[in-house]
Amino acid sequence: MTLPRLAVISDFAEENWPSMNLVADMLLDGLQRNHAGTIAATRIAPQMRRRFTRNGASERSELFKADRVLNRFWDYPRHLRRQKADFDLFHIVDHSYGQLIHELPPERTVITCHDLDTFRSILNGYGERRSFLFKSMTRRIMSGIRRAARVTCDSVATRDELLAHNLVEPERALVVPNGVHPSCSPEADPPADMEAARLLGHSRTDGNGFDIMHVGSTIRRKRIDVLLRVFAAVRKEFPSTRLIRLGGSFTSEQLKLSEQLDVSDAVIVLPHVERNILAALYRHAALVLQPSEGEGFGLPVVEALACGTPVVASNLSVLREVGGEAAAYCPVGDIISWTESVTGLLAERAEQQQRWEQRRNAGILQAAKFSWTEYANKMVELYRQIL
Repeated sequence: MTLPRLAVISDFAEENWPSMNLVADMLLDGLQRNHAGTIAATRIAPQMRRRFTRNGASERSELFKADRVLNRFWDYPRHLRRQKADFDLFHIVDHSYGQLIHELPPERTVITCHDLDTFRSILNGYGERRSFLFKSMTRRIMSGIRRAARVTCDSVATRDELLAHNLVEPERALVVPNGVHPSCSPEADPPADMEAARLLGHSRTDGNGFDIMHVGSTIRRKRIDVLLRVFAAVRKEFPSTRLIRLGGSFTSEQLKLSEQLDVSDAVIVLPHVERNILAALYRHAALVLQPSEGEGFGLPVVEALACGTPVVASNLSVLREVGGEAAAYCPVGDIISWTESVTGLLAERAEQQQRWEQRRNAGILQAAKFSWTEYANKMVELYRQIL
């Protein structure tokens, strides 16, 4: 019996999107471990062709952006044209690659939409100003998504937003939540914990300060400005507190703000780390903060909870969907509310151990609702429907 052949179409590795790479990795892992006898999955991820950045360039440089555009809209489509006859099904794991659907049989293509951030410049109500070329590329991406057989969403909130903008019909859009990486656990991992301690230096559990953590990019909607202002305010009560940052370096504007707030020396910016080290950092942190003004899911929320670390997050429907009753929520951008919540929780950690343990356990139970194994199982059900 010949198995159905699935192409899992992934991002260029050179673009360095950890969350998108994680989705592809975990989907393939689940398919190969639990469904190898029913579907043959292959990852498609060509190497980026460097035309303008052969000698290396910052991911924020204009030359790298030019390389990205040419690779996404010229090289990748040509790559797929040569391979599409080798597969029965196609799954594009990143909605911002929606233009690729124009090169595939749409009736046999699934695409995962993580959020609507890509489409801000052309959706009513966002008002983001972009060039004519940028908007044209965005429309090309969106028109591809409209053609897909199915659009999966990480959250109910993202699906609701897709439908509100009439981007797909309700019967073609479904919710398949992300999972928690197996490394995310409250249990100690001595080698990983030791490496995390080495990266951080001396511990901040002396009663006068703690380590709080933020994981994610530094794009505008992540509200790094709120993170820094809250951190500065928290340090007035807990002067030895440090901020651990993973997910990219600050922009020049964010660096300037950290200097103005006099917190630069208390911020630890770490490079990309392996998943087991990330889990160790979650376990080490007293709190994880997620002050975003928009998210498609909120992986750091559920990953931190799985590691037994309480979370303070923006009061967004999507983050409530993920964190449930286990996380604490504050209005977006409300520095006073955020500061009160964070300092109150740090005081609880120092003075009310029993209450703190209850909070940790509630987070672990909430995170257990999200599984990458179940994610792959639901995708296989979808693939069978399409076939």
